[in-house]
Amino acid sequence: MHIHVLELIVGDKLISDSYNTKGLHLLSAGTVVDASDIMMLNRHNVEYVDIAPRVNEIESEPAESPKVKLAHINSFHDCITGIKDIFHSAKSGDALSNEMIESAFNPLIASFEEENDVVSLLLSLTSQDDYTFQHSVQVGMLSYYIAKWMNKSEKEALTIGKAGYLHDVGKCKISQEILFKPGKLTNDEFNEIQKHTIFGYEIIKNSLKENTLALVALQHHERLDGTGYPLRKKSTEIHSYSLIVAVADVYSAMISKRVYQDKRDLLFVLKELHRMSFGQLDPKITQVFIRNMIPNFIGKKVSLSDGRVGTIVMTNPTDFFRPLIKINNQFLDLSQLRDVEIASIAI
Repeated sequence: MHIHVLELIVGDKLISDSYNTKGLHLLSAGTVVDASDIMMLNRHNVEYVDIAPRVNEIESEPAESPKVKLAHINSFHDCITGIKDIFHSAKSGDALSNEMIESAFNPLIASFEEENDVVSLLLSLTSQDDYTFQHSVQVGMLSYYIAKWMNKSEKEALTIGKAGYLHDVGKCKISQEILFKPGKLTNDEFNEIQKHTIFGYEIIKNSLKENTLALVALQHHERLDGTGYPLRKKSTEIHSYSLIVAVADVYSAMISKRVYQDKRDLLFVLKELHRMSFGQLDPKITQVFIRNMIPNFIGKKVSLSDGRVGTIVMTNPTDFFRPLIKINNQFLDLSQLRDVEIASIAI
């Protein structure tokens, strides 16, 4: 098959050597191309290549993003009901139990075990419940995924996910007027909000006798450079699980619509996380998160800053945030168009 370079897909096998216009040898016959190979051919202005016939010829359009299964949606809403019950119990002064937490959180993770497209999950799973409950479930999910991407054991990943699920339980002790205030908080109000970390630590420590989960509730707003709260911990003073949950917490908070904040685009927020990895968030954990999230954007529809609408067909290995976009029969390499940005992403 003689095809244009931009019609290549990962896994295609070259049947002849590829050279650029100056005769430089780029790839040998027999190479099974990956995303970086395709991008390299494109950068060298190679237009056509010869590939072996594909066993199952697929449409040139990216596959439609899989719909989130009904079982996933049900598990998500059951998990939100569970965190509501946990908040209510904690607010009433009742002791929490591991059975209560695991019966709500573990079925959610079991439902998502084989689901790799985290972006579709975040775009699709929404609730009419208030931000705090949906955020708790998202942070639990994302913390679990990050732990798995870091090659943690299933047992450890579940613990980290559970820590993310409970990280904000102390907010049950904060007044609703402050939590849902639409305007800027006063210094006194912000100081009161910060206490949710201490309240969460006390609730978990006293109920579950679980020091690690309690520490995550206490430390998830601490930052490596000491600018976080409540104790201004730095670097190695912060528990490793708290560092994971912090990345999940920041990401979920930024992509969520709240009374004082419009919902922001998922890719924009990844760029913000990348910026925060230089001093505030753990750089290794943040890079693991970004590296595993980016491939999920392939096939997603995007609106560009100049008004055009297209589909992401390939990520750029040298600049994750400026992928290759297909608009009708044209391809735009955003790494070559610095004045065009992705404005929004949808399934």
